[in-house]
Amino acid sequence: MRLNVNGTAREVDAPGDMPLLWVIRDVLGLTGTKFGCGMAQCGACTVHLDGQAVRSCVLPVSAVAGRMVTTIEGLSPDGSHPVQKAWVEADVVQCGYCQPGQIMSAAALIAHNPSPSDDDIDLALAGNICRCGTYQRVREAVRKAAAQRRAER
Repeated sequence: MRLNVNGTAREVDAPGDMPLLWVIRDVLGLTGTKFGCGMAQCGACTVHLDGQAVRSCVLPVSAVAGRMVTTIEGLSPDGSHPVQKAWVEADVVQCGYCQPGQIMSAAALIAHNPSPSDDDIDLALAGNICRCGTYQRVREAVRKAAAQRRAER
């Protein structure tokens, strides 16, 4: 099967019903995307599919053939994406396990809504669970990232 992951065409030998998460982690060796619940409830496995945030734990790899998949590694390898920078500035990370999914959801949000309200942020990240409870810092980081993105344009 031919996939486009982080801007690179990749050939993978995997059954079509294998969840994209396991292809990303086990076949391609990109371990930034995390397994959380396996039921699309926690958001740890969030990646972008053609720019939209999706849960990779329940998405069969056959559904992404020929489409653009972006993982946390492909968002910005050097950490220069506005969301990644804002995450550091707002000191969001505590344990860090949920952060790749949170960051990917936030990046998809500001890509489509450059001026999100707090309600927009809460709605877009509602499916991303943080056991450490850093939700206020997440919201602050998304606001900072959106402001930085607007300033860059």
